Amino acid sequence: MRKKNKKPLRCKIIFRLPDLDHAKASVLNTLSSPSSRRNYRSAMEQFITWYCSEPRLALNRTVVLRFRLHLESLGLAAGTINQRLAAVRRLAYEPADSGLLSPELAAGIRRVKGVKQLGCRAGNWLNRDQARLLLEKSDGGILRCARDVAMISTLLGCGLRRAELACLRREDVQIRQGHWTIVDLVGKGGRVRHRRPSLQGYQPPWDHAGQRNLRKRGLVWVRNCAQRVELDRLAPHDLRGTCAKLCHVNGGELEQIQFLLGHASVLTTERYLGCKQNLEEPVNDRFGPLFFKTLDSR
Repeated sequence: MRKKNKKPLRCKIIFRLPDLDHAKASVLNTLSSPSSRRNYRSAMEQFITWYCSEPRLALNRTVVLRFRLHLESLGLAAGTINQRLAAVRRLAYEPADSGLLSPELAAGIRRVKGVKQLGCRAGNWLNRDQARLLLEKSDGGILRCARDVAMISTLLGCGLRRAELACLRREDVQIRQGHWTIVDLVGKGGRVRHRRPSLQGYQPPWDHAGQRNLRKRGLVWVRNCAQRVELDRLAPHDLRGTCAKLCHVNGGELEQIQFLLGHASVLTTERYLGCKQNLEEPVNDRFGPLFFKTLDSR
């Protein structure tokens, strides 16, 4: 006797918490990067909490637009909003692939545009003298000071991300062609590159305790070193931007700086360099002090 065919899955309009949790788990299983999984999980959980707090909302384009307005009302940056919207789109793709959500609704959610970022933020770059002074003031007679000098020197000289610095091991720093080199550095997006660090003869102990300290409290030790030279609001990522800026000022090619930082797009590198506006030598300084003195006397 022939078995009866199973009933096809019926597309849903209103999703419950178990359906959303299943879709969230499916999205996370497709991501290989721990950082991406962490960011996507946070964004999807925020959307699920907001979605379930509203009475009987259908999962469609209008709901995602309302969620975007909710994010804008929180005063979040454009990049943060767009990242969370990307996670919501992925959250809709999984039910559509499994037949729980109609392709029309999924296509409508996909058409939700992100927020345009107007202008660009001013970077916090150090000049050459400030970078040298930061290294000098970080030096000391104890082992922790030697570690700080080695890490700040590596951030300034190689433009590493904080997570990349935290993952370094002794065996990653090798002598190649007469120079200390960070070999096979796997960065964001799985891109592999090599770096020549400036460790000043000191090979730091990259152990697990040092990693936890650098990941959780990396902002603290950089600010402590910066306070010695009276620099405010300095973060580890600012040293990465300083490395790019100093390379550009000293004649480095844009493509080589892009390769040094491990960027997939040269447009990202241009934002790191602040190519659109030079705050160190602004064009209105060419007016001269006499011009501003005349304005003040009026």
